[in-house]
Amino acid sequence: MTSSLLLAVLASGFIYGITPGPGVLAVFGIGAARGRRAGAGFLCGHLLGDVVWCSTALIAIVGAREIGSSAFDVLGVLSGLYLFWLGMRAIRSRRSSGDAPQGAARQPFWHGIMFGLTNPKAYPVAVATFTALLSSRAELLQWSMLPWLIFLSFLGGVLAYAILIGIVGARRVRTLYQRHELAITRICGVMFIGFAINALLHAVPGLLANKS
Repeated sequence: MTSSLLLAVLASGFIYGITPGPGVLAVFGIGAARGRRAGAGFLCGHLLGDVVWCSTALIAIVGAREIGSSAFDVLGVLSGLYLFWLGMRAIRSRRSSGDAPQGAARQPFWHGIMFGLTNPKAYPVAVATFTALLSSRAELLQWSMLPWLIFLSFLGGVLAYAILIGIVGARRVRTLYQRHELAITRICGVMFIGFAINALLHAVPGLLANKS
């Protein structure tokens, strides 16, 4: 496994874990209501869901690569379009007052497990994020690497959650996040569009070459 592939998998797990979404919003709500320890418990439980969905996504990505370059390129195009759609939604998002995070969960750890495993957006976002960042190194992916890919994505997620745990209990950070939540979401939308363009730039030429 090359150093560039290693860093790409670590970055994928980190970005998947730290970008604003239902889980990040929930942990900030729990941290605001019950403090850093409750937020850490929620994230530790949520990490199980991340491992399941990231592992499933990596299996699909490696499987598509082993089937053939065309299958991986199709997956790359679909992932790129999905990330572009997510990015545009984030850029156009508006502050909502109806979906308050469940900060009053009595058992944050078990709440995090259920939250992580039942999030319907987890799998497609994981597939799209990993495909976008790994598309330039697709030729290196093999089944024998799968355990290491899963482990590295797990490490990336742990690093992301360590940062979140460190800041969730800080009043100034929490206030800053809540005040600028919309701007942060839109910045992440721009980042998703960048990943989408990266995925499409690597996938579309491969499909056109196979057709010709």
